[in-house]
Amino acid sequence: MNFQHTEDRRMLADTLNRFVTEQYAFETRDRIAGSPEGYSTDLWNRFAELGIIGALFDESDGGFGGGGFDIAVVFESLGRGLVVEPFLDTLIVGQAIARGGNAMQKAALGELIDGSRIVALAHGEPDGHYELSRVTTRAQRVGDAWRLDGAKAVVQHGENASVFLVSARTAGADDAEAGITLFLVPRDAAGVSVRGYRKIDGGRAAEVTFDNVMLADDALLGAVGEGFATLEYAISCGVLALCSEAVGAMDVAKDYTLEYLRTRKQFGVPIGSFQALQHRMADLLLEIEQARSAVINAAAALGAERTVRERAVSAAKYSIGRIGTMVAEECIQLHGGIGMTWELPMAHYAKRLVMIDHQLGDEDHHLERFIALGRG
Repeated sequence: MNFQHTEDRRMLADTLNRFVTEQYAFETRDRIAGSPEGYSTDLWNRFAELGIIGALFDESDGGFGGGGFDIAVVFESLGRGLVVEPFLDTLIVGQAIARGGNAMQKAALGELIDGSRIVALAHGEPDGHYELSRVTTRAQRVGDAWRLDGAKAVVQHGENASVFLVSARTAGADDAEAGITLFLVPRDAAGVSVRGYRKIDGGRAAEVTFDNVMLADDALLGAVGEGFATLEYAISCGVLALCSEAVGAMDVAKDYTLEYLRTRKQFGVPIGSFQALQHRMADLLLEIEQARSAVINAAAALGAERTVRERAVSAAKYSIGRIGTMVAEECIQLHGGIGMTWELPMAHYAKRLVMIDHQLGDEDHHLERFIALGRG
């Protein structure tokens, strides 16, 4: 298999890396991440103008990419700059619409691609424990409408979204794959409540509750009770994106650490000349390449049949969880006390790597899932 990127992907990566380097310096990112909005509308629109959002979607949906390696290229570059704009949920919700939506819903993908509409995935619940099929939010048929009741946790950019993709149970047990239905719920619908908060690694999220929210049939995404497959695929795209983002962040953390080892002196010589630190750094470089290989494997498998795809994605997320935590710890330790200071970018990269492990399933969850999928 040829793992070399196409010329188009190389150009995309070069363009995005250059934009992030020139327009998304750490000071800019830090200011945006701590702002009341949690992202920059201006930069989001500029990303859209560059075609970065469009690269996440297939040509048939109005984009010019959409494959596993397109997603990986974009998010690896975003990870290098710790970009906080709502790329992840745009990808997940957009892929769900592309896969399960009707003609009218798919036509609205253009508003995601041009950056004019912010969307958010409202799937995780306070007691969900990362289990994709664990859905207790309920949707009941009431006359010719649906009544939605429940609560969703850690909804990324929930305060800014105009539409939520909500998973709700219309039949079956709380942890059954069958009986999950997807709805596109307007943020301003009666009965929708949003409580926002700042995330520990920058940006904002929200707790969203649905209290007697009445929805028409045009809010349905796909068939009633058959939303799990669409949700699973869309979240697999999101997991691949997170893993790719982590690889980009690891590369920058590694570069910062190497530079520090070359310049920090002790006993009159750079500390990077000490053999013990060289061994630790060599081990770190090998682990990062292992993480990169896992992401390549997941990107290649995104278009494969379900079991192959899901095992590759879970294997990558497990690897990223383990290696990302190791990179964060080692880079902080090799920097010494200065590595913990908030003013140093290194601390922010370490924090983001640790938090990526907890998004869309942590290391332990994906290891168990990988084993379970192998049993058939």
